[in-house]
Amino acid sequence: MSVSPVAVFGAGAVGCYFGGMLARAGVPVTLIGRARHVEAINREGLYLDGLLVKERIPVSASTEKNSVREAALILFCVKTVDTEEGAKVLAPLLKPDALVISMQNGVDNVARIRSATGIDAIGAVVYVAAAMAGPGQVKHSGRGDLVIGDVSGNERLRQSLPEMAAMFESAGVPCRISDNVAGELWTKMIINCAYNAISALGRAKYAALVGDPLTRDLMKQVTEEATAVARASGVHLPDINLLETVYKIGDAMAEARSSTAQDIARGNRTEIDSLNGYIVRRGTELGVPTPVNQTLYALIKLRESVLTPDT
Repeated sequence: MSVSPVAVFGAGAVGCYFGGMLARAGVPVTLIGRARHVEAINREGLYLDGLLVKERIPVSASTEKNSVREAALILFCVKTVDTEEGAKVLAPLLKPDALVISMQNGVDNVARIRSATGIDAIGAVVYVAAAMAGPGQVKHSGRGDLVIGDVSGNERLRQSLPEMAAMFESAGVPCRISDNVAGELWTKMIINCAYNAISALGRAKYAALVGDPLTRDLMKQVTEEATAVARASGVHLPDINLLETVYKIGDAMAEARSSTAQDIARGNRTEIDSLNGYIVRRGTELGVPTPVNQTLYALIKLRESVLTPDT
């Protein structure tokens, strides 16, 4: 089956970056997002200020959820705090053969989507440093690649992966198919646990985190705790040096600030419950101590409770 046209459900920075790259390559894309971005995109196009691409991209945008009705592929990009609610809105609008790909942080979104709606979604590990720089404007400062795979054991989804990967690749988005996407999702979450809260609390870019001996050691402790929880959960992590991988992200995304930092700055709820908070909860269930993740989680939840946009 064809995997286009494409709808981006929750077109924030991640959705606009990948949706914009697809649209730039000629894929019919509709971005479904907030009014101020939609109005700017429909008026002037999506402005992608990227490492390799700096241009305005003509692309359709809408605030109407009904815009997903004709899509063959939906990039599901809502925040993890909105996973179940977003999935319930999406479910009755889908064509019978439409594919949904979860492009979210955390490791349990596919299971949560299925539990809420019965939809089997494709799992995607997203590596990109992107932020909304203004209405209809995306600032891209690092990477921009995907790892995709079937988490559900669904043969139809598995058969769709090569065509989907080819579509992304043709749009300049490196996309790898993994037989162990669950392990890849855990790897990405562990990386997020090492960066997100510290970047937010320290108001620092990734390069600064890995360049400072104290925060570098803190990241090591976070990674070791999260890895212990993954192993106790029976997760098969990829055969890599995970700590070295964590540190390398600081080079690959040197100018990035975490999504948690961006949410805090805008006075929005964060996804910390799906990151360090998930590690803490799972560690408690399994009897694995997670004191450093617990501390970072508690501090972000405190900051979240008194949210006001930074000036």
